[in-house]
Amino acid sequence: FQVKSENKKTIWNTEEVPEGSEFDDTWDPREQPEYEILFKQCVGTEDVFFGMSGKDPSTACCEDIVIKIKLPETKYSDITLDIQDKVLDLRTPKKKLLLHLPYPVNSKEGRARFLSEEETLEVTLRVSRKFDFINFS
Repeated sequence: FQVKSENKKTIWNTEEVPEGSEFDDTWDPREQPEYEILFKQCVGTEDVFFGMSGKDPSTACCEDIVIKIKLPETKYSDITLDIQDKVLDLRTPKKKLLLHLPYPVNSKEGRARFLSEEETLEVTLRVSRKFDFINFS
């Protein structure tokens, strides 16, 4: 197995570096907030009562990922959120979260809302899937 590099002085190729590692900072003293990952799917009566579409309750049939992040004592204006295809990077003055997502997402079609009374940021991301016998629409 021989890898040809454009520059002879490089010690690794860009393909060998995992996506999202540029956000990882081990020296950052901020703590990681509590978070919860939920999966959401769109079902109709034909799915619930008759099982006609072939969907099941597994994550393989879900269309969206919802991430709820607890951010106590944080204002909406203090939140910096960056979403890539496989990584969510959240930073506030007191908290930092680098989350590798379980599925690739469409980073352009996400929604985020801050629930100030619950001190929670809710991020909804559309899962990018290849079409198969379950996910065909």
